[in-house]
Amino acid sequence: MLNVNGIDLHYGAAQALKGVSIEARPGEVTCVLGRNGVGKSSLLRAIVGHHPISGGEIVWEDVTLGSLKPHQRARKGIAYVPQGREIFPLLTVHENLKTGFAPLQRADRTIPEDVFELFPVLKSMLRRRGGDLSGGQQQQLAIGRALTTRPRLLVLDEPTEGIQPSIIKDIGRAIDFLRSKGTIAIVLVEQYFEFARDLADRFYVMDRGEVVLSGTREDMVESDVRRWLTV
Repeated sequence: MLNVNGIDLHYGAAQALKGVSIEARPGEVTCVLGRNGVGKSSLLRAIVGHHPISGGEIVWEDVTLGSLKPHQRARKGIAYVPQGREIFPLLTVHENLKTGFAPLQRADRTIPEDVFELFPVLKSMLRRRGGDLSGGQQQQLAIGRALTTRPRLLVLDEPTEGIQPSIIKDIGRAIDFLRSKGTIAIVLVEQYFEFARDLADRFYVMDRGEVVLSGTREDMVESDVRRWLTV
């Protein structure tokens, strides 16, 4: 289980997160919603270790992550799919997937069949360079690379951004399948409300670096959430 407890985060003198607390449990999708610039991506960067926090604590599987570097968190089962995908454009699809071997013991360095079952297009494009894929295919590749690390916590930053509707549905089905396994906690940052609403077991709405609304799927009042998403 992930517990983010009252964290603050600064970029120089500017405070991006103010006392933010969320939790994520195996077998559940935790959705973080909000307009652009409210701190959603900063929260994810704090969880995966890409930016230090200046207050509070992040606890994963009863261990305080403290100052652990991103690669050390990856070895603890935390995988990150960043906004913009950040695949390696000059490497093949197969080589991109194999970069997910980095945190694994040598005996585990294989690509899980789940990757190709969820995203069969990747299997047909193993020799194609990542930069030659469409945006939606690159997003599938980025998620496949994260799954290759055998995560127990999967952190996704706006996976539907700039993606065609058919692939958004594929990504939604993949997240639903991963949740059904019951062994992976999923944290999903989204602006596309309908996508998040249909997947969320637990939701947090952010504004100006703070959580302003939270609850379970059963608690969600759509009009209240949408009020915080409109510009």
